[in-house]
Formats: sequence, C-alpha cells, structure tokens
Amino acid sequence: MPHTEFASDNTAGISPEAMVALMAANNGTTASYGNDEWTQRARDAMRKVFETECEVFFVFNGTAANSLALAALCQSYHGIICHKLAHVESDECGGPAFFTHGAKLLLVDGADGKLDPGGIDKLVAAHTDIHAPKPRAVTLAQSTEVGAVYTPEEIQALGEACRDMDLALHIDGARFANAVVSLNAQPADITWRAGVDVLSFGGTKMGLPNSEAVIFFNRELARDFVYRCKQAGQLASKMRFLAAPWLGALENNNWLRRAGHANAMARRLGFALWRLPGVELLFPVQSNAVFVSMPEPAVAALRERGWSFLSPLGVNSARFVCSWATQPEQIERLIADVSACLGTPDTNTEPA
Repeated sequence: MPHTEFASDNTAGISPEAMVALMAANNGTTASYGNDEWTQRARDAMRKVFETECEVFFVFNGTAANSLALAALCQSYHGIICHKLAHVESDECGGPAFFTHGAKLLLVDGADGKLDPGGIDKLVAAHTDIHAPKPRAVTLAQSTEVGAVYTPEEIQALGEACRDMDLALHIDGARFANAVVSLNAQPADITWRAGVDVLSFGGTKMGLPNSEAVIFFNRELARDFVYRCKQAGQLASKMRFLAAPWLGALENNNWLRRAGHANAMARRLGFALWRLPGVELLFPVQSNAVFVSMPEPAVAALRERGWSFLSPLGVNSARFVCSWATQPEQIERLIADVSACLGTPDTNTEPA
C-alpha cells in the first residue's frame, strides 16, 4: 500500500540499526530490571554523547518521561511553567498533575511555541501570594509543538533566568534529535551547559521501538527516581529491550543521520507547498514538521485521497510530519495531490 501517513513520526517502524541492536540483545539470559550489560552500555553511551556524568533512566513512552521527570522536580503545591501549546498541557491527559499529586501547569504564550525569560518572569511575579501555586519548574519543548527550535543562546538565556528565579529547567525532547541536527549543535551545549537540569530524550520518534530516556544532569534530582518509575509501572523487567536499541541509534551518530533525513524531507515538502498558490506556511520549517493553511475543501479532498495528517490549528490547517523512513517519492506524491486538490498550477519562485 502506498505510504500516505504523515500524521506523526510515531507511525514509522523501527530503524534498521535499532532493530539489529534489539535482536542482538535477544540472546540468552541476563539480569533483569536494568542490572544488565545492555542497559549499562546504553547509559554509558548517553554520557559520552552529552560529555558529562549524568543519571539515565529508560521508560516506555514520552508521557511517562515528562510526567515523572516533572514529579521529581515538584511538590503538589508547585506550579510548572510551560507554553500554552505544550504537549504536557494538551496531550498528556493530566499526567504531570497526576504524578506530582496536584502541581498546576502555568501557561505562557510566545511566538513559534517558545518560552522567553520575560514571559516567565512576568508569570512568576504574578504568583507570589501564598494562595497561588508556587512556580518551581519550567518545561520547554525542543523542538517546539510547531516545529521551531530554540537556539543555544535562547536556551542559555532561559537557563540563566531559571537560576535567577530558583526554577528547575526541564526539556521535553521528544524530537530533540531533530533540533540538534537543525542547529548543528553539540547536545551538551543545548542542555546542561546552558543550565538544563533534566531532559526527556525521545527515542520512539527517531526510530526506536518503544523507549524514551530521562536524563538528569543535576544528579541530585534523580534521587529515588527509580522508585517513581517502579510505582508508575515504568520499570521494565526486561530492561535490556528498552536500552539496547539506543546503542544502535547512538552508534556512529545514526540518530543524527536519521533525524537529518527527516528534517531534509520536511524542508523539501515545506518549500514545495509554499510555492503553491493558496497555501501558507504557518511556521518556519526548522525540524521535521510542516504546518500550513489552505482552503478547507482542499484539506478535506486530501483526506479523501487517503492522506493521513492532523489539523491542530483548525479545519483549514494541516500538519505533516516526516520521519526517518519518509522517502522523496512519497513527498512528491503528496505535493502532487495537494496541488490537484487546490486546482492551481505550481510556481517556481524562491522563498524570501
């Protein structure tokens, strides 16, 4: 069946290198609950990538990674500052509040799904009364919910602001790999060197079967975190099968190569759609997601042709997400069908 799935990078299969590592781990018996060679090697590989000693935990999915990480930072009476479009706000079913036993999400606006120090400062200043939740943590998405990336300078500024306001800084890095490639940055420079305390490092979206990593750069915050994982049903008995695919992904920078391919496919798609009359790019294409607006009948007609995508910003919008497995011919088919649904000719102009 032709590939028509652009709703999420979750829909892609397991990357070949992750599968090879997974199959290699499926040999014989070994200790359980993370006390095995594969898990230790994966943790050491993470420390090498981030150029620092850090505490690394593997969980099954992003909601658990984010919610448990924030629970390690907050008490029930605390507030967690996030963008109003944040995944923790709109797509995690109250997970942060559940695992913190009541911490409230405090929403801030900002261009391209980004937080900025001024917005955080204003919110903190408005929550000094004993009757309001006490701001304790900031969580940002890298890349953001609309596909933008924070520059190293922006992360550094946020890290400094958080330190000044005694706030912990967490990154929801479901698409962290895409951001690293987009920025051509060292992972350490946009995490702990910039003041980030905890990272939820997304594996599933970059080609792993079902594994996310929670990385504590502030190691003191990781105290007893394994108990949180156990209580939440996130401590895998056969942990090697969550950990081993990371070895395949991190080896030879496969994770960056795969993310780079996804980003390149998104840029190709975004530029081609931008050239079509009736289509407007809603946000810069900086990672692996393309957000556009086009007439509602064209959106409906595209779905009738079998294409799967989301419309998170209204019925006349479309979000197309590329993955490590997206191929150029799939992009070309999608472009041709969008053009046909619009009923308008292509153009050959360059973007400003």
